[in-house]
Parts: sequence; C-alpha cells; structure tokens
Amino acid sequence: MNLGCLYGVGVGTGNPELITLKALRILQTVSVVAYPASEDGNSFARSIVAEFLQSNQIEVPIVLPFKLEKSAQAFYNKAAEELAVHLSGGKDVAVLCEGDPFFYGSFMYIFNRLSQRFTTEVIPGISSVMASAAMIGVPLTYRNDVFMVLSGILSEEVLREKLQVADAAVIIKLGRNFRKVKQVLQELGLVERAKYIEYATMENQRVLSINEVEVETVPYFSLIVIPSQLKELGVWS
Repeated sequence: MNLGCLYGVGVGTGNPELITLKALRILQTVSVVAYPASEDGNSFARSIVAEFLQSNQIEVPIVLPFKLEKSAQAFYNKAAEELAVHLSGGKDVAVLCEGDPFFYGSFMYIFNRLSQRFTTEVIPGISSVMASAAMIGVPLTYRNDVFMVLSGILSEEVLREKLQVADAAVIIKLGRNFRKVKQVLQELGLVERAKYIEYATMENQRVLSINEVEVETVPYFSLIVIPSQLKELGVWS
C-alpha cells in the first residue's frame, strides 16, 4: 500500500487572504487536516482556513497545553502516532501551522517525529514578524543590517546584550513578559523607536507606541518591532 504524504502548511497570521495558492490547493485536496487546539477545543489555526475546508475531510485536533509549566511532548507523541495511522493507510495529511511551519512553528515537533517515516513537504507561510512590519509600515532592515528575533521570555540580561548589537529587531512572546521588555527598551533608549502591534493583519489589529500599551492587557498574539535606523540617518542606497 502506498503511504500518504505529510504536509506542514503555513496558514499565516490570521487573515485568510494571506494564505498562499499552494497552501489553499493542499488544504482542499488532502484527506486529513490536523491542527493545534487548546484544551477547550478552540483552534486559531483552523479558524483561519475554516471557509476552505471540505465536508468530507477527516479533522484531527492536536490538543496542546498552552501553559509554560506543562510539557507538550507527550501530546505531540500521541498526535504523531494518530497521524501515522492515517499516513500508513495511504491518506495525505495536512498539519496547519500559524505563521510559518519552520519559524517557531508547532509543526516542527510533528516533523521531527514523522519526517523520517513518511514523505514530507513544508509549505511556507507569512510569519508575524514580516506581516507586522508591513502593517506598521516600516522597513525592517537595510543593506548589511544585523537583524534579530528575540523571545520576550529571555532574561533582562540576555535581551539587553542582544539588543545592544542589533541594528533591527523583533521581540515576540510578550504577554506577561511585556513589563520586563519595556524596562530593557527604556534602559537602552529604544522606546521611541519601537512599535507595538497586536493581532497583526486581523480585524482587531492595533498598532501602539510602547508607552500607550496597557501592561495587563497584552495578548499572546502581539510583538514589538524595532526597525532599522538607516532611514533616520538618511542612508537610502
């Protein structure tokens, strides 16, 4: 029996119009569609592509604990084995991933478990980093800029060290880490240059200056963009 193909499908940042044509084709032709879901059954990834799914497709929620103190490895093990049953039976499987599958994407953990056993193809998606710069309207980098993507979970010391040598940066995973990140930006004199955005590309998108952000309301889908200074310095070519 022929084995099915495993697809890691990047579905972008939330706006269905930003899904690639290839992702759309695969979404509408595979037998099985899997997606990360919270313990209450909600799935942001599925909501992005809901209008494109077919009624005869098998859906497999990959239930994950969205709490830092709870390991997700056992959940990925279970999901991988469930998907392996479908793949072994000759069914193609698309695993949805917010943003890009290989850029902090949940699909990586399925890939690590199944790609040696089944033919696997990754369909890139628009990441929140690139989408946010476009929505804010700022070029991220010029010429030979050093660009960094940093996690807000990092310590103040590490954030400070990295930002001091970056020409441009994006800080993700804010949420409860926003207060700490803001403190580092203030120390480095980056508050005026930095921009905060939440729910990029979605109807409820908001772009704010750092000082306008209410610390207690910072959602998971938010990040800070620190664009290149070359525009301010008048260097354009």
